[in-house]
Amino acid sequence: MPLKIIDHETVERLLTYDAAIPLMREAMIALSTGRTQQTLRQIIHMGGGRMFGVMPGATESTVGAKLISVFPDNFASGLSSHQGGVLLFDPATGAPVALLQAGAVTAIRTAAASAAATDVLAREDASVLALLGYGEQALTHARAITRIRPIRKIIVWGRNPDLAAGMAVKLENELHISATSAPSVHVACAGAHIICAVTAAAEPILYGADVALGTHVNLVGAGTAAQREADDTLVVRGRLFADHREGVLKQGGEVLHAIAAGLIGESHVQGEIGEVMAGTLTGRQTAEDVTLYKSLGAIVQDLAAGWFVFQRALELGLGVDANF
Repeated sequence: MPLKIIDHETVERLLTYDAAIPLMREAMIALSTGRTQQTLRQIIHMGGGRMFGVMPGATESTVGAKLISVFPDNFASGLSSHQGGVLLFDPATGAPVALLQAGAVTAIRTAAASAAATDVLAREDASVLALLGYGEQALTHARAITRIRPIRKIIVWGRNPDLAAGMAVKLENELHISATSAPSVHVACAGAHIICAVTAAAEPILYGADVALGTHVNLVGAGTAAQREADDTLVVRGRLFADHREGVLKQGGEVLHAIAAGLIGESHVQGEIGEVMAGTLTGRQTAEDVTLYKSLGAIVQDLAAGWFVFQRALELGLGVDANF
């Protein structure tokens, strides 16, 4: 079989949120039940928030890896902040069968995973969404979260007020939901039922005092041990779940900082979100719980999304064949 090359536009066409959210749910359950394998991400830091990462793994359908660069400033100039490829191999022969544009896969699967986590942790009546950040992940998270909760209002905060306001206008026009920008994180989070932190911040922007009882928070933007979007107070307050426990305990900046400060132990990480989804671990216990989902990104998410897109591309005759 020739190598199928699948571009950004084809990934976006085939990997809908209605398909991606249940895919991420199943991928996280499979990870937490030992049916998939992945190693810790290997990351090279290039300064200014720029990174290059390598993520290998294996699922029941395929084996593969993602090679990805992260350049946070790209989105402002119309480029994806994540550039690279997801390479899939045939699990029967070991032959490479597909190369997918990783930026599109990452943008959609990350938000879909947050939506799947939100679906099992947020209150059923959650209807106000705060987005901290105005980049690509803010856009995809709004698209995904509105699939699983009846969102009636979106508030966007970012360091550049004009870009935050522009994202609010874009979301209101696309989703037909009231969307505004806020001058501060505190104002953005006041009254929010769901908060998605999707910034490139190295130091906390979200504080425990900003988050009301009953709120669910997705901590997505800080992807290394040296970064954190939330302060220690919020981490201590929250009932915290990891996408991958080992990864969060070794590379999750918010958790590592709170542990180093002596405020929590490793047991504060309740477990993995896949366990909650599988029904073997309790997520939200009361309406007043503050729940936290710490997302570092798991290669099994990319592989599940990539294999789905690859199979659909074969069915529809999409993608470009290349001899390899």
